[in-house]
Amino acid sequence: MTSSWNVFQTTIARPVSLAGIGVHSGKDVHATFLPADPDSGVVLRRVFDNGRTHDIRAVSAQVASTDLSTVLSRDGITIGTVEHLMAAFAGLGVDNVVVELDGGEVPIMDGSAEAFVEAIDSVGLSEQDVKRRFIRVRKPVRVEMGGSWGEFVPHDGQRFEIEIDFDSPVIGRQNFESDLDPATFRSALARSRTFGFMRDVERLWAAGYALGASLENSVVVADDDRVINVEGLRFKDEFVRHKALDAVGDLALAGAPFIGCFRSYRGGHKLNALALKALLDDLSAYDVVEAPGRRDVRRRRGDVVAINAPAFAPWTL
Repeated sequence: MTSSWNVFQTTIARPVSLAGIGVHSGKDVHATFLPADPDSGVVLRRVFDNGRTHDIRAVSAQVASTDLSTVLSRDGITIGTVEHLMAAFAGLGVDNVVVELDGGEVPIMDGSAEAFVEAIDSVGLSEQDVKRRFIRVRKPVRVEMGGSWGEFVPHDGQRFEIEIDFDSPVIGRQNFESDLDPATFRSALARSRTFGFMRDVERLWAAGYALGASLENSVVVADDDRVINVEGLRFKDEFVRHKALDAVGDLALAGAPFIGCFRSYRGGHKLNALALKALLDDLSAYDVVEAPGRRDVRRRRGDVVAINAPAFAPWTL
C-alpha cells in the first residue's frame, strides 16, 4: 500500500483536555484524551458525577442511532455525536486513545474537527511497538437506500469519493474526491463545519435535537437559500467536504483503517453505517493485513502482509 500512514500504531503522547457544548443536548461537556495501550482502539469513557465510569468501544457494533449524528451505546448508556472526534483520530492516524466525557455527547466545538486536531497536535503522537493493521477491501460491496447509495471498492490506499445533491441553489450538487492521509485531512477536511437549514430548526427543537446549535458551530442556510453566517463559508464546497468528514469518522468505527475506496451519493450517517456493516458482515469482502516492520528487508516498501482475520477483530465487542 502506498501512503504516508505510520507502520506502527500510535497513541497521544500525554493527556489533553477541551470543553464545549453538545450540539443536540445544549449541555456543557468536558473531554479529556488519555494515552492508551496498543490494540486497545478508541474507548469513550462516560464519567458520572459520583465518579462511576462506563466504557464504550468506538466500534460499529456499538452504533445505536444514526439520526442526525452517530450515537454509540452499551448497557443503556449512550454517547452521541462521535463522528467529528472519530474523524480527527482517523485522519491523523491515532490508533489508541481513551476519551473521558462528563456528558452524554461529544462537544461540537465549532462544528468541525479542527479543535480536536489542535488538541492532538498540542501534545503530539507517541509511536507504539506494535504494527498497525488495516482492513483491505477485496471486492465491491454496495448498499442502497432510496435514492442514496454507498459502496466500498478495492483501491491501493484509502480514498473517499463523496457526492451530495441538495435541492438548494446555495448547495446543489457537489463532489469531493481524494486519497486520504494526515496532510490531506488537515488541509481539505478538518475545518469543514456541519450545516443545516433554518426551515428545520423548529421541528428539530420540538424533537429534542439541535438544542445547542448556533451560528458559532453550524453553517446555516436561510429560507431564501443564502448562508447567514457572517464569515461565510470556509471552502466554496464546504458542504460536501463536511459530508466527507462525517464519512471518515463514521467509517473509523470499523476499528482499524481501511485500504480501499468508499464512494457515496447523497449519503449520511445511516448510509455510512449500513455500508460499513455490509462490508464487515461479508468475510469474503476483506482481509485484515499488517504493515511490514521497518527492518523487514525481504518486502518492498509499502507492502502489506495478510494475517489471520479472526485473530484481530476490533469491530467486535
